[in-house]
This record gives sequence, C-alpha cells and structure tokens, in this order.
Amino acid sequence: MSLSHTRSDAHSDTRSGSFTAHDGTRLAYRSMGEGEPLICLPGGAMRASVYLGDLGGLAATRRLILLDLRGTGDSEVPADRATYRVDHQVADVEALRVHLGLERMDVLAHSAGGNLAQLYAAAHPGRLRALVLVTPTAWALDVPVTPELRLEAAELRAGREPYDAAIAAYRTILDGGGGDAEWDLAMPLFYGQWDDAARAHAAAGVEEQNEEAAGVYAAPEAFDPPATRAALQEVTADVLVLSGELDGNPRPEPAARIAALFPYGVHDVQPGAAHFPWLDDAPWFAARVERFLAGAEAEAGARTRV
Repeated sequence: MSLSHTRSDAHSDTRSGSFTAHDGTRLAYRSMGEGEPLICLPGGAMRASVYLGDLGGLAATRRLILLDLRGTGDSEVPADRATYRVDHQVADVEALRVHLGLERMDVLAHSAGGNLAQLYAAAHPGRLRALVLVTPTAWALDVPVTPELRLEAAELRAGREPYDAAIAAYRTILDGGGGDAEWDLAMPLFYGQWDDAARAHAAAGVEEQNEEAAGVYAAPEAFDPPATRAALQEVTADVLVLSGELDGNPRPEPAARIAALFPYGVHDVQPGAAHFPWLDDAPWFAARVERFLAGAEAEAGARTRV
C-alpha cells in the first residue's frame, strides 16, 4: 500500500491513497490516525467522505480509512454511470480490502452507506471482523423508515425555534412538496445541536454530494431483501447498530430491527444525538465505538469464521 503525506493534525498524519476498481475506475481514500484499520463508508447518499471528519476523535485509537465512493471526492467518475448503483459498489469495497492486504476488516458505515455495508456483509461474510452501522438506512433489508416515524422524531423538538419552523418545512417535504428552501429550514432536525459547527457541516453537504450518483445509488433493482437477509445469517462478525435519540432516520425501533437481522447484532442509542452523532457528543461516540471494536477483537479468535 502506498500512501502520500498530505497534512498532519492533533492525532496523526492524514495521508491519501488510491487503487483501481475492477472496471478501471481509480478510487481514492484518506488514511487518518494510528492503530487497527477501520474502513469507513460514507452516506449521503454519495457524499464525499470528508464530512466524516475524524469521527469524533476516533482517529486517536484507530487508523481510519475513509473511502470516497466512485464519482465523489477525489475518486474518478466511472465510464459507466450505472455503476453508481450500490450493489455494483460492493466490488469496490472488496477491492479496497485486497489493496490494503487485510484478511478480515473492521467496517464503519454511516446512513445510506449502511446499505453498501449490508450488501458487502451478505456477499463476503467471512471478510468482516466487526461492523458498525451508524444511523443507517436499510433499504437493502426492507426495514423502512416511514414519514410518521420521521415526524415522530422531529416533534421531539417542538415548542421552540428553529425547530418549529424546521418541523413545518419537514412536514411539507414528507408530503411530497418543498424544495431547497424547505430543506434548508429542516436542517436543524438532523443535528443534536444547531450550532456553528452543525451549520457549517450542513452547508458543506451541497458541494460534497454527487446528486447524479445519489439518484442512481438506491435504484430498486439494487436490492433483493429476502436474499440479503438470508445471507446475513452467515455473518459471524460482531455488529453494532447505533441510532440517535433524536434521529428520525432511523428511529431506535427500526434500528433495533436491523441489529436483530445479524446473528451477533446489538443496538445502542446515543443520548441527545441525531443523524450525525459524532458531532453531537464526540467523546460519547468515540468511546462507544472503540469499546465495541475492542470487544469484537477479543471475540474474533473465539469464533469459527466462514
């Protein structure tokens, strides 16, 4: 593996690397921190991985490998735009594993990236040592998040601004209306605290997301939930599904259902957190994920892997 130095921070150097996917597309990633590697798959869908930051300081104990999915960040746009579909990108994750020389790997996936991780787990169950699904969607498993559940979470903030305006805008969006102005108003609902850091994070998302790719990513043809659910029974890795107390995508109840579809799945709720929990309480998030990963390492030698 060849990594080029790009910058340093309080934790360690951040380096960039690249590899070539099966179809010739050059894919990029950044390596941040020291310790055991943790492959990080971004959501969005199709948002450049820079928005993950150092995952609340997790880079202090783990070497984060932050993948830019094809057509995002520093990764190339593929010749065939149909390969933006999430099931086609499973091969990209496997190519990264091979490139890094990992027999088995720890993976963290956020939001829509959870679907990529779920499909990877189904296709390569023996290649996972641990899996962390952070506020994941689960179209791949047919665990829906309904408008009613999204509003249930939103209304936990009712009674003060900017949340009352955000709830009204979100209701319009969920009813099938609204545009950029409504999404801007609704943004506070996706963060535990609507502070300057959250505002900057939300504003950056417009430039970091490949909207064309996002429109292809979750095409219905990408998913066969019964087959994926059945394949997940072969996953012997420990799996943590982490939801946010204030998040509507997913609410804790659907998140618990996702965890239950894995033989060794557990669910936890981060208090006061919404869709980006590492921003809402970085120490809590980093400590919970590190504790889980350390436990998964201890269990890894005790289980027979497929």
